[in-house]
Amino acid sequence: MENIFFKEFDTANGLIPFDRITVDMYEPAVIEGIKQHDEEIAAICNNDEEPTFENTILAMENSGMMLSCVLGVFFPMIGACSTDEMMELANRISPMLSEHSNNLTLNETLWKRIKYVKENTDINTLDKEDQKLLNGTYDTFARAGALLEGEARDKYRELMKKLTELSLKFEQNLLKATNAFEMWLTDEDIDGLPESALEAAMLAAKEKGGKEKYLFTLHAPSASAFMKHSTRRDLRQKLSYAMMSRCNSGELNNKEIIKEIVNTRLEIVKLMGYKKFADYVLEKSMAGSPANVLAMLDQLKEAYGPAQDAEMEQTLAFASKYEGHEVEFMPWDLSYYSYKERESLFNYNEEELRPYFKLENVIKGVFGLATKLYGLQFVENNEAPVFDPDVKVFNVNDEQGNNVGFLYTDFFPRSTKHGGAWMTNFRDQYIDQQGNDVRPIVTLTMNFTRPTETKPSLLTLGEVRTFMHEFGHGLHSLLSRCKYSSTSGTSVYRDFVELPSQFNENFLNEREFLDSFACHYETGEKIPQELIDKVLAAAQYGAGYACMRQLSYGYLDMKWYTLEDPFTGGVEEFENESMSHTSYFEPIAGCSMSPSFSHIFAGGYAAGYYGYKWAEVLDADAFAKFKEDGIFNKETARSFVDNILSRGGTEPPMELYKRFRGREPRIDALLERDGIKKA
Repeated sequence: MENIFFKEFDTANGLIPFDRITVDMYEPAVIEGIKQHDEEIAAICNNDEEPTFENTILAMENSGMMLSCVLGVFFPMIGACSTDEMMELANRISPMLSEHSNNLTLNETLWKRIKYVKENTDINTLDKEDQKLLNGTYDTFARAGALLEGEARDKYRELMKKLTELSLKFEQNLLKATNAFEMWLTDEDIDGLPESALEAAMLAAKEKGGKEKYLFTLHAPSASAFMKHSTRRDLRQKLSYAMMSRCNSGELNNKEIIKEIVNTRLEIVKLMGYKKFADYVLEKSMAGSPANVLAMLDQLKEAYGPAQDAEMEQTLAFASKYEGHEVEFMPWDLSYYSYKERESLFNYNEEELRPYFKLENVIKGVFGLATKLYGLQFVENNEAPVFDPDVKVFNVNDEQGNNVGFLYTDFFPRSTKHGGAWMTNFRDQYIDQQGNDVRPIVTLTMNFTRPTETKPSLLTLGEVRTFMHEFGHGLHSLLSRCKYSSTSGTSVYRDFVELPSQFNENFLNEREFLDSFACHYETGEKIPQELIDKVLAAAQYGAGYACMRQLSYGYLDMKWYTLEDPFTGGVEEFENESMSHTSYFEPIAGCSMSPSFSHIFAGGYAAGYYGYKWAEVLDADAFAKFKEDGIFNKETARSFVDNILSRGGTEPPMELYKRFRGREPRIDALLERDGIKKA
């Protein structure tokens, strides 16, 4: 069969021909893509003309198109369809890509041309996007070893290859460990579990062909449902321990890998003159330095710490009263008793909401919000090939009917899919060399409650929130209007990228939005006003603990990446010390989250996990503007598009934010939203 990647896709709008892609096509296509990219770079280097923005910087931006196309499909598929074959393939391809990247950034002839353009171009002759591309290209090379010489260059190349392999191994171990845990139950073990969780567990058991009736796993939403509802404390402990101890020991132990990742990153940045990895990362961030990150974390800890203490004392008192005796409070008790307490305080439970959150209705609501705010229209495309039968494709158009992009949705868990939820692109938005606006192809990947034999997919409020979050990322790509793929869409500073996603979540606390789509899947009746009032009243419940939990992850991340000397200690002990001032519970032997903390060891959030809280300050402050003007105010929405969603990384994010908000962000709106401070 002809390799589909060796020529432009012959599909409508260049959509991915998943029906004709086989796993054995990826490796030859990557090899050919690297070859073509090398030839294009060689042509730039061998150009006898004086280096200019056009013949060097722009030529580089337009190079490597085949490789970008292949990787734009391959990397999303590693997360969504990670079969053994794909994992083995990733093990072979990743070192090739690492070597290719190093060959590019350590190409001395290319670096000299970039440096010449940087030093001999009148920056005022370039528009803002061109300036950003020039400065960004220079900085990318400088920060990727181009300034190194001799043995230092060779060492850098070796370390980067090693880091790629370590990160991949970390992620694969985590996926295998997550898939390995299975808790098979009978009718005697299911007290307290709602019908939705039992139907999903029965379906999982049936698909696995096991002897027992119910199967619970570490995947969402199976684990979270069990921890909230099961009266069996022993089984909650079993599942919780399995979650917290993943990759802490045994064949899939990630602890030594963590040490190697941390030390390898430290060695890399020391080659380039930095004292610690966080200094290197935060140089290109809104925060700017570890000191500024820690100042923000400390400020939030001071505000939310007392709230967490009060909440936990209240929940512990409730648990003891509920059980009729003093309760020994452990991590596997929190979800259960918090859920019961919220039921008691607000007289509703999340299961009451499920019938009003049928997935198809939620899709209409989430898409409808984008229609109301930004004029976007979503038309299902039944002709587009997909990589799994559950995947749906939508053509996204503006108010005039012009296409702005394509959206793939992949909602349900499967054994080959990584846990969690994420948005990525199969293709970025950019202007091609003929002046055509190439629109993005966006994919949203989640792990929601599956439909069963008797019911459609009915979501929890948390799952709806996750959808809103990832869709916010999607809008950042879909509404992009940039010249270059390297600066378009979500190609922004890590502590700015979560603003559009977290901003989008705010609408779930608005009655008018909930009313627009939440109706009973059987009767069609709108969600009762009384239930909406209860949901909104409960919105601030647990805000103190939720914030402190995120802060503890941020502190842990910064602790790992502000090390100035190689790490030789114990992972568990190091983690316990770093989280001791934020965690409510005492450490449990054999349990640490670092071995499963893929965000900072296998993802892109190393020394950047604080960005979620940083962006939360931004999103609350930005939404306060919508509250002031009216949450569906078209003029405010247009300003948000023009200054935030459409601009990608073309300008410094603080400038973009101030242009939208009229000032720098303030923490007050977040404190008010969470009930920490009165308006």
